Amino acid sequence: MEIIIGLLIIAVGAFCQSSSYVPINRIKEWSWESYWIVQGVFAWLVFPFLGALLAVPSGHSLFEIYAANPTDALWTMFFGVLWGVGGLTFGLSMRYLGVALGQSVALGTCAGLGTILTPVFTGKTGDLTTPVIVGVVVTLLGIGIIGYAGSLKSAALSEEEKKKAVKDFNFTKGILVALLAGFMSACFSIGLGFGESLCFAESDELYKTLPATFMVTVGGFLTNAIYCFYQNTRNKTWGDYGKSVLYGNNMLFCSLAGILWYSQFFGLSLGKGFLTSSPALLTFSWCILMSLNVTFSNVWGIILKEWKGCSSKTITVLVVGLLVLIVSSFLPELLK
Repeated sequence: MEIIIGLLIIAVGAFCQSSSYVPINRIKEWSWESYWIVQGVFAWLVFPFLGALLAVPSGHSLFEIYAANPTDALWTMFFGVLWGVGGLTFGLSMRYLGVALGQSVALGTCAGLGTILTPVFTGKTGDLTTPVIVGVVVTLLGIGIIGYAGSLKSAALSEEEKKKAVKDFNFTKGILVALLAGFMSACFSIGLGFGESLCFAESDELYKTLPATFMVTVGGFLTNAIYCFYQNTRNKTWGDYGKSVLYGNNMLFCSLAGILWYSQFFGLSLGKGFLTSSPALLTFSWCILMSLNVTFSNVWGIILKEWKGCSSKTITVLVVGLLVLIVSSFLPELLK
C-alpha cells in the first residue's frame, strides 16, 4: 500500500508539472524571456526555498546544511547550472513541437539518462539492477512510440494545420532542441545524487531531498537569468518589467506556473519517502516521474487540440505509447 501511495504522489506531481505551461498562455504582452525568468523566480527560487525549509528541524537553519557539506552543495549547484541549459532548451522544444511532442522527446531523453548516469556519477553503479535497466528500456520504448506518432503527425498535416496547432512548429529543429534539452536536463537527477548528504539526520524522510532540490534549482536559475537578461538587452524588452498595469495578471499566472512546475519535485521527495521498501523503485523514481510527465503532457496536448486532424493510426500509436509508459512506471517492482 505504501508503494501505491508513493507512486500516486509522484503522479500528482507529474500532472501538476505537465499543467505548468497552461498558465503561461494567459500571460499578456510580455516577451518570452521576460515571462520565462519571472516564472523562474517562483519555480526555481521561492517555492524550492519554502520546500527546503520543511526539512529543517526546529532550532536549526537551512544554511547549516550547506555549510556542513560545502563540496556536495557546490557540486549539486554545478549540475543545476548545467540543468539550467536543459531548462532553456526545454522551453524552446515546447515552442517548436508543442506541449505533447516537445515534452515527450525531451523528458524521455532526460528519464533514461538521468536514471542511468546518476548512479554512475555518484559511484553507486550497484543500484543499476536488471529491473531498473529493463524499466528504463521500456520507458524509452514508450517515448520512441510517441515520437513515432509525432513524426506521423508531422508528415500528415499541412504547414497551415501545423502552425494552427503550434504557432512556431518546426519538426527538425524541435527534435534537435528537445534531445539537447533532455540530455542537459538529466543533470538535475545527477545533482540530486550529489546532494544526498544535504539534510539533517533527524529530517523527516519525506522532505530529505528538498534542500538538494533547492541547490539544483538555484544553479538553474543562474543560467536562465543570464540568458534571459541577455535576451532582454538584445531584443530591447526590458520595458516589459515596467508595465505595472500587467503585474496583477502576469504575476498571478507566473506564480501559478511556478508552483505547478515545482510540484513535480516536491511530489518526488514525498513519493520516495513511501518507496523506501523498494530499492529498485527508489533508483527508478526519476524515470517514473519523467515518464508520467510525458503521459500527462500528451493528455494536455490532446486537450489543447495539438493532435487535432491526425489520422486514427496516429492516435492509436500515441495511445499505445502512453500505455507503455504507464506500465513502465511500476515494472521494476514486478521484476524484482
